[in-house]
Amino acid sequence: MNTTVEARRNTPPLTPQYFLKLASIVAGFVAVWWAWNRLNMSVLSFFDDLQNVVNLFKRMYPPNFSDTDRIISLTFETLWIALLGTFGAVILSYPLAIGAAANTTKHPIIRFLCRGIITLSRAVPELILAAVFVVAYGPGPFAGILALALHSIGMIGKLFSDSIEEASEASGEAVTSVGATRRQRIRSAVIPQALPSFIATALFRLEINIRGSAVLGLVGAGGIGQLISESLETIQYKPALAAVIVVFFVILIVELVSTSIRQSLIGEAATQQQNKQRGRLSSFINRRDALLNKTAYEKRSISAPWTTERVFRTTAFVSFAVLLFFAISTVNIEWSNTIQNTPKMGTVLRQMFPPSAGGEYSLMIKGLIESLAIAIVSTFLGVLVALPLGVLMARNINVRRFMSFGTRIGVLGLRGIPELIIAVIFVSAMGLGPVPGTLALSVTVAVFASKLFADSLEEVLPAPREAVSAVGASKVQEFFSAVVPQFISPFVSNFFYLLDVFFRSSTVLGIVGGGGIGYLLISSIRVYQFKLTMAIVISVYLIVLIIEWLGLGMRRLFK
Repeated sequence: MNTTVEARRNTPPLTPQYFLKLASIVAGFVAVWWAWNRLNMSVLSFFDDLQNVVNLFKRMYPPNFSDTDRIISLTFETLWIALLGTFGAVILSYPLAIGAAANTTKHPIIRFLCRGIITLSRAVPELILAAVFVVAYGPGPFAGILALALHSIGMIGKLFSDSIEEASEASGEAVTSVGATRRQRIRSAVIPQALPSFIATALFRLEINIRGSAVLGLVGAGGIGQLISESLETIQYKPALAAVIVVFFVILIVELVSTSIRQSLIGEAATQQQNKQRGRLSSFINRRDALLNKTAYEKRSISAPWTTERVFRTTAFVSFAVLLFFAISTVNIEWSNTIQNTPKMGTVLRQMFPPSAGGEYSLMIKGLIESLAIAIVSTFLGVLVALPLGVLMARNINVRRFMSFGTRIGVLGLRGIPELIIAVIFVSAMGLGPVPGTLALSVTVAVFASKLFADSLEEVLPAPREAVSAVGASKVQEFFSAVVPQFISPFVSNFFYLLDVFFRSSTVLGIVGGGGIGYLLISSIRVYQFKLTMAIVISVYLIVLIIEWLGLGMRRLFK
């Protein structure tokens, strides 16, 4: 009798795992409460300064496009820096992701080393890497490319490895049962499942790198950041706004291309709700593709037919190859000088050891704690805003295409503004300190996280949704019973990823007066106190590593 009642209970059993999940949630809110009080945050004081923000925007408008030729030239340089940096990161991240994923690498030491390298590259912001490379290689785009490539491994490698681990084991077991080796299993069963996520991640990182490369000029690493830096230093916001607008349109184009390619790769699973609303042109394309597939099947063709999707993917690949070749051939890099200056990098590295805080130990600890508090509060606030935005952006959840598209464009507009520029605006309006830096970073978290959440929602399996709809569930019931349970695991993973990403971002806010360890960090580079620089970098790395391990444990707990 008791067994029957237990089997019919509608609530989850009170297992140790249940209490561990509950304790984790409570600990998270306690951490937010501590960080909020540590920063002396006040929502009311922020709204009191809104008028100052409005006045600052009035001073920035209208944008000044008088130096159009230079803006265009530096914009293309920014694009090439981002493209080459992202390409280099993808090449380096692939083997690291294979080594870091549990289902492709069984040896724990190899997984630990690969995850350690991925985390280490993510621990140092690209702006700090660029500042160090400028010291070694001199000002110019090469320092920016190298900084973006090494830093991007942190995001691309992690998301690549997560996608590999989330691949279904059924396909791998099937090919293994017919005698496939481990390498063949990875190549034929694991990678094809992860490929759509790979491409989406690479394109998303390209968008981020375009935005990141726009501020590399603050430390002399090339791109349109040179113009933005000059304008900010002379308090001439109108030319800076003009440059930001150009960057916005570049990111808009990349976003549209990224969305189209990603939609092409994930196919019906993500867009099935929209297929019912397709017009005549889409119906014609579907009939044509169906006929080509049928003809190829009847003729037992070895090669796939040239459907619309295949033509589109091939065109995108060829276009990317052409752009990559054009970037390599036109970017302003003197390779002979770069090779000659390479030994200087070794000199800089030697000057970093042994790491030492010297007389700045108390300032370093204070700055690190403040940066961590900024990251916690900004991630929490940003996620609160990003969740509803992600639902609106997900095309398989929000079937009203105009609303989904409009939300994506609005989010894209904010994402096109580099976070340091947003920080400058908040600092200019509210004064120096961690509060404006936290609020500025919250805006960036919201626009960054909303796309991650939308992508995760679009990748949920349609079968559970169809099952609950078949028994009469409403749209709201379908969402909470079939979508949310699938979304919890990627949400937890993305939350801790956002936390360690924006902890690193918080370490550079001090460059523009936004609080945290950033001021001490960039000052140590500028005055060649590289031992202090390394001490700060190692401390940041250890904190990021703790966040990474904590996130890994939480992802497994909520899986």
